[in-house]
Amino acid sequence: MKKTLYSLMLNDEVVREVDALAHRLGTNRSALINQILAEYVDYTTPERRINEVLSAIDQLMRPTRDLVPFFVPNASSLSLKSSLEYKYRPTVKYEVELYRGGEESIGELSVVFRTQSAALIQGMTEFFRLWKRIEDAHLYPLTGARIEYALYDGKFVRSLAAPDRDCSTDELARALSEYIQLFDKLMKNYLTGRLDAHEVEAAYFSHMRAAAVHI
Repeated sequence: MKKTLYSLMLNDEVVREVDALAHRLGTNRSALINQILAEYVDYTTPERRINEVLSAIDQLMRPTRDLVPFFVPNASSLSLKSSLEYKYRPTVKYEVELYRGGEESIGELSVVFRTQSAALIQGMTEFFRLWKRIEDAHLYPLTGARIEYALYDGKFVRSLAAPDRDCSTDELARALSEYIQLFDKLMKNYLTGRLDAHEVEAAYFSHMRAAAVHI
């Protein structure tokens, strides 16, 4: 969204109150005034939509026991913590970041893990590569979305494609929540040996066929 510099005559006391509120909300004067005016004229800014989507994900995830959400209002990202069924109960952190604009990608999902176990690192690396192969085989032919993947030491990153159909804030939040839950569930089952590569692919395909929105 294009932004332009405007000059406004404002009461000093009003500006002090705006600045105080902006500080409490973790934003700045211009962003807060922009948000207030947008709400007054009933216009949804990209920042407001991001906040609404992430807030909805936070609410959807709170009842679950496998993923614990952490969300700060008016932020552009949300994180979730999950524990692996492995000795010492290592944790995995999912980070969802949404962008203000972009036609092909609305953000990215990062999977961050910290472990000294060579066996666990190898197992997770195998799963991340398996996941990319599965999506290349099943998601791309369906949506044509160009998804970017990256694998670093202790971090797997996947871009989030724009939804393959127009959807509401709640529908997008649900699609993102279900995708993360699916990833987390299948990864854990793969690492424990309850599912092999073919069974992971079958479960992914089944979910994709039932999903209302693909990202």
